[in-house]
Parts: sequence; C-alpha cells; structure tokens
Amino acid sequence: MNNITLLVACFALGIVLRVSGRLPDNAPSALNGFVVNVSLPALTLITVHALEPDPQLMLSALMAWVLFGVGVAFFWLVSRLLKLSRSTTGALILTGSLANTSFIGLPMIETWYGSEFLGVGILIDQLGSYFVLSTLGVIVAGVYSSGARFDPRAVAKKILTFTPFVSMLVALALMPLTYPEWLYTLLQRLGSTLVPLALVSVGYQLRLSQIRGRLPLLGVGLAFKLLIGPLLIFLMFIVLLGQRGPVIQVTVFEAAMGPMIGAAIVAMDHDLDPALVTLMVGIGIPASFVTLAGWWWLLQGYG
Repeated sequence: MNNITLLVACFALGIVLRVSGRLPDNAPSALNGFVVNVSLPALTLITVHALEPDPQLMLSALMAWVLFGVGVAFFWLVSRLLKLSRSTTGALILTGSLANTSFIGLPMIETWYGSEFLGVGILIDQLGSYFVLSTLGVIVAGVYSSGARFDPRAVAKKILTFTPFVSMLVALALMPLTYPEWLYTLLQRLGSTLVPLALVSVGYQLRLSQIRGRLPLLGVGLAFKLLIGPLLIFLMFIVLLGQRGPVIQVTVFEAAMGPMIGAAIVAMDHDLDPALVTLMVGIGIPASFVTLAGWWWLLQGYG
C-alpha cells in the first residue's frame, strides 16, 4: 500500500508542478535524463547482480519475453492496418508490451496472493521485464527512432551506449563478487529515485486534452496491455501447457499489470510519441487496478 501511495503522490506532484508553473517546460527532459543515466543503471546493478535463477521458475521469467514478442507482432500489424507513424508504433510496442512487474506488480502480488509469492514477482522482473527492456526494448526504441531507413550500425551504437544496458553487462560480470556495503547502499539510494522521478516526469507531461485524436490508439494499446496480452499468456501457459498452481497464477497476474514506467522513460528518451506514452502510463496504471481484480477472480479456478 505504501508503494501505491507513493505512486499516486508523485504522479499528482508532477501534475501540480506543471499547473503551478514552478518548473521550466524542459523539466521532463532533465528528469528523464537522470532516470535513464543514473537511477535505472543503479537499480540494474543491484537487481541483476543479485540474480539467483531457479530452473522451476524459468517459465515465469519467460513470460515477459513471450509477452513482448507477441506485442511486437500485434502492434506491427496494427501499425500496418492503421498506417501509423514509426514514432507511434514504437511508443505502443514499448508501453503496450512491457508490464510494470516491480513497483506495481510486487505490491499487487502481496495484496492479492501474499508476501510468500513476492519471490516469483522479483524473478519475473529481474530475469524478464528489465532484461527485455535493456535488450529488445532498446533495439525497438532505436529502430523506431532512427527514421525511415533502418541503419543497423546506428541501432547497435544506441544499444552499446545505452547506460542501463552497459550497467547490466557490468552487473553480470561482477556477479561472482560481493559489493562493498558502501557501494550497495549508494546504488540502492540512487536506484530508489527511479520511480519518484519517473512518475513526476510522467505526471508533468500528462495532458488529458491530448486524448483528443489519440483515444482509438490509447484504447488499442491498453486493450492489449491489460486484456489481450495477459489472455494470450493465460492460453499459452495454462490452457496449452496445462500448468496449474499459484506460481503460474502469479505469472499471468504479473502479465496483466499496467504499462512499465521504465519502458515509458526509454520511449520518451527516444522521442517516441511522448504524448501517447504519458497517456498510456497515466491512464493505464490506474485502470489496471480495476482489471487486476478481474484477473485474480478468473485465475482462482486454476490453483
């Protein structure tokens, strides 16, 4: 509940700061730059370094990769049918295909399933969502922000110079070593700034007046993120593979979380339709609180 309170408070602060005019118009760019180059790398250095994969939970970790792959195909098809711009397509892929499996996901798991299943959520987030964002997500952002002509060299450069990706490689390389206490504390405090700053940035940029003309796209994006995407995971893991039990329930539940804030920041950092990105996060996360109750009820029959 404390995480949800912080989420709402920071999001509201962003709106208040914009309305009051106390910050310059380019404030979100500065906030996003700090998040991408300081907060997210610090968090990555902690979470990836602490990975302890369990073979029995690999299906849970695989969920984020499957969801992202299906999302890429879905939104690519939508973009062809609706003749969307590259910027809008990239924005929909990043915000519609990656779930908020940590800041929203963990408190929701604790609320609906109990604290004993938080480890499943952490595994999904570390081996799934953040790995996807740092690799495939960066590729998508680079491809759809690189203009009409695809330049593999330019995209590769974006990936190799993307600070969170570099920090992930460093964290993997340092896994055999133990961080000094002072370094762990420093990284933890820097990483803890990600959610507050990201939410203030999103709240600052949210303008409900921008819904005009974007409502159909917003509807498609949130329909996939909150309903279609998790339904496909449900069909694959529970119906097709015949998996049962609370771990799989939590896995599908995590797939139904609202849009990932880190993905939204990466999308805005690459100038992928920032207005649509902020709407996806600003409306998608509160909407997920309602749809998650429905998913919990549905999943009770597959214990």
